[in-house]
Amino acid sequence: MIRPSLPQARGKLIEGAALAPYTWFRVGGPADVLFLPEDETDLAGFLGALDPAIPVTALGVGSNLIVRDGGIPGVVIRLMGRAWGEVMKTGELELTAGAGALDLAVAKAAAKHGMTGLEFLSGIPGSLGGATRTNAGCYGRELKDVLIRLEGINRAGERRVFGEGHAPVHFSYRHTDLPEDFIVTRLVLRGSGTRDAGEIAAEIEALQARRAETQPIREKTSGSTFANPDPPGTPGQRSAWKLIDAAGCRGLKVGGAQVSPMHCNFLINTGEATAADLEALGELVRARVLETSGVSLRWEVRRIGRIGQTGPV
Repeated sequence: MIRPSLPQARGKLIEGAALAPYTWFRVGGPADVLFLPEDETDLAGFLGALDPAIPVTALGVGSNLIVRDGGIPGVVIRLMGRAWGEVMKTGELELTAGAGALDLAVAKAAAKHGMTGLEFLSGIPGSLGGATRTNAGCYGRELKDVLIRLEGINRAGERRVFGEGHAPVHFSYRHTDLPEDFIVTRLVLRGSGTRDAGEIAAEIEALQARRAETQPIREKTSGSTFANPDPPGTPGQRSAWKLIDAAGCRGLKVGGAQVSPMHCNFLINTGEATAADLEALGELVRARVLETSGVSLRWEVRRIGRIGQTGPV
């Protein structure tokens, strides 16, 4: 047990915390310890005093994540609560948002202020901090297109800033080169113009309706399972879902996991799936796509933790 060696914190420290409820798939084993920091000062102080030998894993809202059945060793950090989800207008075309803010909430906040250019965020499941890690995007735009700068805390408890006027951060298709031990806490985003707030809100509602018609958002699922083989704008761009469909994987099942019949770049937990079921199904899909098209699909969903049966820590 690692609890006796943990530093004091104002936030909650929960031993053996179940992580499945914190993920959209609703699967996975427990964390050795789950830490819910009160604010940035609490997080920085805790990390600065934590034994460097204890591993640390940061979670967003679990929208693009499979926690394996054996759980996650060390300390798992989840940024949740008002301090982490605040969104404020800080300039004419500038929003500052906590990393725990949902992407949809950020898009709606921008709309409320009549700020255009951030509507695409409404189509990205999860939180802004999680979106940063994968340079998430949809409808032809990515997070890098609107990011001014981001702030966070590294494993040593040191505050760092990346972006405009600071150290650069490099983005590519569904990837960023941020240090692995860096926990994003706040982002500053730039809109592209102004327009009637009601019109922008209506556009976001239309995008949400379109998403509900084409993606299994009411299921226990995640964001897109695999990245498209080609970045946006590539001539003759190949789509992961088309390759999966062509490989005959629509509706394919392993245990309680299934390839969504609605959109085959989504895996769903039909009710009794384990993390192992989901991961095995994903690998089966990858194998069939490779066999039929020669394309090796890259996982977009993160898979973390110990492989094994769920059990006590």
